[in-house]
Amino acid sequence: MANLKITILHDVWEEGPPEPEPEPVKAPRGKSGKRSRKKKDPLHDREEIFEALTKLGHEPSYYVLDGKNQSLLALAKCGADLVFNLTESYAGDDTMDKNIASFLELLHLPYTGSGPQALYLAQDKSIAKKIFDFHKIKTPDFAVSYKGRTDHSHDIEFPLIVKPVSEDGSIGIDAGSLVDSVKELMERIHYIHEEFDSPALIEEYIEGREIYASIFGNENPEVLPLIELDLSKLPRGTPRIACQDVKFDHETEAYKVTKSAPAEDLDDDTTKKLQDTGLAAWRALGLRDYGRIDMRLNKKGEVYVIEANPNPWLSSVAEFTMAAKKAGYSYTDVIEKLVGLAQARSL
Repeated sequence: MANLKITILHDVWEEGPPEPEPEPVKAPRGKSGKRSRKKKDPLHDREEIFEALTKLGHEPSYYVLDGKNQSLLALAKCGADLVFNLTESYAGDDTMDKNIASFLELLHLPYTGSGPQALYLAQDKSIAKKIFDFHKIKTPDFAVSYKGRTDHSHDIEFPLIVKPVSEDGSIGIDAGSLVDSVKELMERIHYIHEEFDSPALIEEYIEGREIYASIFGNENPEVLPLIELDLSKLPRGTPRIACQDVKFDHETEAYKVTKSAPAEDLDDDTTKKLQDTGLAAWRALGLRDYGRIDMRLNKKGEVYVIEANPNPWLSSVAEFTMAAKKAGYSYTDVIEKLVGLAQARSL
């Protein structure tokens, strides 16, 4: 592969001056954005990517979109051969990642990860679930409600999970998201509307194992070894859901007793069913390069797709890279392949 000038494109979540370029590699640190929301730390993965690109002989640099038009317009003059796209928002709005991808398309700048259409379909969970239904991919029955209006509704039964329809990173999901009564349901819907100004996605809770299928490639996508988020050791009375405490709050008991690891004790038929379901969901939404499909496996052996994650976190400790490592890829191998997939689209 020829040496390339590669811009690592990322965004900032808080208001204020742009962050200084980081020095590889620092330990992760927490960040917060609008509404004091916790996000996975973007510094850690971009530093590791910088180091990997350097090892591969490329010329990486950082570029930050700070939410101001000047930074967006200057991106067109960055002189990169390729953009490693790590953006998740623009000006604090995490529904705008698709627009950044569209802008890169207009610039004819090759970039890593999914395109604008897949980003849009995956972000709006209600649309994604309707597409899954159309393709006969099991997903929990659901309803969508916004300030007294019902956009869509199956005949759903308690217990239910209530969450924002378009947030990611478990934003808006906590112990109160699991509801067992009409009173709790109404209170949670009101909370979602007031806190996030978002339609509430109300879906049936699937009791079971939380399994992730990571997928790598394009023409012949590879389903990597399955990863499980083990929720079995959560404190008594805590819902078995991947909420913010479980994923990001290092000080909580929920975080300390849960972990992700290669899934064990799955027979060949169940493994194939999970992998086939993940790949079907990936194809239904048109994801590309890399992604993760989150699923639930119930006691009957039924597989339900919870959501699709294009461009998941690329830290060396993340579930995607954990799966890649299990498949025999080094971290540098992963970054090299992603660059190759993006570059191939410009040839």
